[in-house]
Amino acid sequence: MSEQLRGLLVVDLGTQYAQLIARRVREAGAWCEIHPPRTALEAARRMDLAGIILSGGPASVYAEGAPEVPSELLELGVPVLGICYGMQWMSQTLGGTVEGSGEREFGHTSIEVDQASEVFDGIDGRTVVWMSHGDKVTKLPAGFQVYAHSDSCAFAAIGDPSRRFFGVQFHPEVSHSVRGQELLSNFVLDVCGLPGDWNAGNIVDREVQAVKDLVGETGEVILGLSGGVDSAVAALIVHRAIGDRLKCIFVDNGLLRKGEREVVEEHFAEHIGMDLTTVDARARFLGELAGCTDPERKRKIIGKEFVEVFREEAQRFTNAKFLGQGTLYPDVIESVAVHGGNTATIKSHHNVGGLPEDLDLELVEPLRELFKDEVRRVGAHMGLDERILLRQPFPGPGLAVRILGEVTEERCDILREADAIVRHEVEKAGCHRDLWQYFAVLLPTKSVGVMGDARTYEDACAIRAVSSQDGMTADWTYLPHDVLRTISNRIINEVRGINRVVLDISSKPPATIEWE
Repeated sequence: MSEQLRGLLVVDLGTQYAQLIARRVREAGAWCEIHPPRTALEAARRMDLAGIILSGGPASVYAEGAPEVPSELLELGVPVLGICYGMQWMSQTLGGTVEGSGEREFGHTSIEVDQASEVFDGIDGRTVVWMSHGDKVTKLPAGFQVYAHSDSCAFAAIGDPSRRFFGVQFHPEVSHSVRGQELLSNFVLDVCGLPGDWNAGNIVDREVQAVKDLVGETGEVILGLSGGVDSAVAALIVHRAIGDRLKCIFVDNGLLRKGEREVVEEHFAEHIGMDLTTVDARARFLGELAGCTDPERKRKIIGKEFVEVFREEAQRFTNAKFLGQGTLYPDVIESVAVHGGNTATIKSHHNVGGLPEDLDLELVEPLRELFKDEVRRVGAHMGLDERILLRQPFPGPGLAVRILGEVTEERCDILREADAIVRHEVEKAGCHRDLWQYFAVLLPTKSVGVMGDARTYEDACAIRAVSSQDGMTADWTYLPHDVLRTISNRIINEVRGINRVVLDISSKPPATIEWE
């Protein structure tokens, strides 16, 4: 960003909810950053700091190997909110006592609010919260008082209003805590005094200016446009900043869904007027995939070919010294975890498509401080075509990981048609609003059928529909019976090569959302 933002620091002490805490803070209209304990103090001193939130975590504060949190965080003169483990660490550090409770308290719990002030302003009486802990504070530090209690937890919420230190034993960031968002908003807006002006319009203005500052008056940016919402919104921001000095490259690898190439060309080249190069590399990719059936090998082939195609096309833009990418904040957070911290590593961040460092281009990443839902709000604010804005997540290798077995042009065409039917019928019925993904999978299994009194022996197709908040976990969704009936009838009657449709009713975990 082009200027220092005043905001909050979220210290990740090993919780699975760190990103959710940050999202709730931003929903309250405030900027925040997430850092593990080892970089927290450095980040706090660098930031224009308004407050600190200490997350929960699975460790015990008195156990060996517990996260080593810098106590100096409590000496910076800003409000602090400790959640679960964060409350326990703050209590112990300030002279209180934390002990094992003998039994784990997990799930919905009713608490009684003793003081409807500060973080509990406007929240009185009884309310339901989500507990998840095996330890508890048994003695309060000097200056602290009780703000809420439950039948089994005398110190469900505590605070020292003179120092603006507060702690809650429950998790206000999860939706199960009925008034959790109110509590966090009270901390962010009232206790920390932030104005609540973190919104799509301000984000766009700041990022456009940041791109201008970085690229300058003559710089050019190359951006790989995939057709997904992340690269699309990144392209809109960069284009607003530098106009036709943005050079977009769209690679048609033959593994796209039906109509995707046309939507990208129509919206970005024709409607917006971007400098867009479409590379028809279908034969190249399918040729390299010939005979390959191993999922990981497919991914490596596709990644390698994308790099080579992009490298060849990028060489045409000799004045371009910058590479635009749709990197999101979760990618940045996960990259930090690779090098240390208490949260388990999910994946290491890398350039889109694994682009090589020898391209020698400086990165332009206007979305690197945003979550997915924020990117969609920015896209809507900037008028992005809904066909792209509301596009469900699509794997980088495309249809190749939804075709089990060998990937051929014929099998891609078959799956493209079946998938288009699934998407059309789900969206026509309005079911897509509650789904994370919905698509078809082509199976390497043939079965006997009867069509027109004749025997058929053709492929089977699976229908996958899941609901999820972030894709990390997912529940299978049973689509309405009439929708499933229509999908099945249409695929079998309209798609040559499929004579059987089955339904995938597996959740993640233990299954994954994609089949490969």
